[in-house]
Amino acid sequence: MKLLFDENFSPKLPNRLSDIFPNSLHVRDVGMKATIHPIVWDYAKNNNLMIVSKDADRHDLSLVFGNPPKVISLRLGNCSTLQIENLLRRDFNAIELFYEDETLSLLALS
Repeated sequence: MKLLFDENFSPKLPNRLSDIFPNSLHVRDVGMKATIHPIVWDYAKNNNLMIVSKDADRHDLSLVFGNPPKVISLRLGNCSTLQIENLLRRDFNAIELFYEDETLSLLALS
């Protein structure tokens, strides 16, 4: 269960969450900082990554195209990296169930 963090998150998150989401990445890790959405979407799809985003465009893409990739939409507004980390840790079981259900394409967390 690998995550791809969108550019609106700290690039430190993959390392901070490596104990529960090993091999996760930030878009900067793969040279996609400020990259257009379809390229990030295709990268996640081709590499079996779930996109973690606050961006409404990712939410819309998941509704139009379905999965893969799956999208975890965080509805937090302005918040710290620690708050995002805590949310993903708190909802690990829900994320795991979401990952395993092939019919779902979007998980909204707040």
